Amino acid sequence: MSRIDEILGRMDALEKELRVELRDMKSEFLYTVQKKKVRFSAEVRAAHRELAAKWSDYVYDSGVWVMLTLPFIFMPLIPALMIDVSVWLYQLMCFPVYGIPRVKRRDYVVIDRHSLKYLNLIEKVNCYYCGYFNGLIGFVREVAARTEQYWCPIRHARPVKSVHSRYRHFFPYGDAKGYREGLNEVRTRFDDV
Repeated sequence: MSRIDEILGRMDALEKELRVELRDMKSEFLYTVQKKKVRFSAEVRAAHRELAAKWSDYVYDSGVWVMLTLPFIFMPLIPALMIDVSVWLYQLMCFPVYGIPRVKRRDYVVIDRHSLKYLNLIEKVNCYYCGYFNGLIGFVREVAARTEQYWCPIRHARPVKSVHSRYRHFFPYGDAKGYREGLNEVRTRFDDV
């Protein structure tokens, strides 16, 4: 195992540890998740409602310049929806042919912050938007990562700022022999998903 493989393994372990830690925060903020729905006690919901900002105050406090940026924020929504449908269809049609396990979109696109009573309507819309976009980017990245593992599982020569979940399975740059001898095995190595 190379030093790079060791570091990528530690990164994966830390990401798993982070997911567990985030999941365990439920007890600190007194909520449960039942059938994918978040539940707060009545007293916590009441306390949250008292902390909600009026939407009119929220708009006023944001200022004119922030309000003028709204069309630019929502402009990418149409292309995002097109990407969402295209990537969903792509993996639906191609992944079974390649033998790649499908990516569960619901594991990435999580829309749940709207049930927080301390958010006003505008903040809830913002949370829908951000949850959708960030989840969509994560979903698309995982579909692309699995595709890259099948078609071109070779690490880059230059360092990349952020590596995706499948990168640890890739061959080192320049390892022609390893690539030729191990390509078929790497193309089917999805037992960890």
